[in-house]
Amino acid sequence: MTTDVSGCVKKSRGRPKVFDREDALDKAMALFWQHGYEATSLSHLVEATGAKAPTLYAEFTNKEGLFRAVLDRYVARFVSQYEAQLFASSKPLAQALKDYMVAVALCYTSKETPQGCFIITTSSALAASSEKVAEMIRLRHVKQAQTLVTFLAQRQASGELTASCQCSILANYLSCIVQGMSVSAREGASFETLEEIINTALGSLPGIAQ
Repeated sequence: MTTDVSGCVKKSRGRPKVFDREDALDKAMALFWQHGYEATSLSHLVEATGAKAPTLYAEFTNKEGLFRAVLDRYVARFVSQYEAQLFASSKPLAQALKDYMVAVALCYTSKETPQGCFIITTSSALAASSEKVAEMIRLRHVKQAQTLVTFLAQRQASGELTASCQCSILANYLSCIVQGMSVSAREGASFETLEEIINTALGSLPGIAQ
């Protein structure tokens, strides 16, 4: 006599879905970028990433930890790419600055991501209670200014900037232009409009050695 055991064997559920950290960060980034830190809830993040809340907690501890990881991801994906334009030593100073600012403008007006700068957009809608997130963003702004100061100091040493030029002041000026471009892009300005701003700003740049 044979016994049919097929009904006693549990069917395999297949492999559990593997958590894709980078994909989750990119989806969370888009959400924070569009709506800001405060308006983005954990339930929004769960829905957007497709990950369960315990998985996100296990990976990032809390929303603040997820935002920190997203900020690092944004810097790696976008900021580092256009900051690299500054340090191409073969380019004249004006060309390096223009390439940097054009790369920024392309990022701010891309159809692949929300408009404007992720960091500036997030910082503009922070509540006073989000002190740690505000500090993360403040430090990132400081790093941006330091990067520009380093670039300008190198070019001053090579004679492309006059000795009287104050690199920190010029870096602050350029940072203000970049931040203003983000606001304009957020309000719908096109790449062509931002490019006009860039050309005007660089055309009146102080301290360029002739």
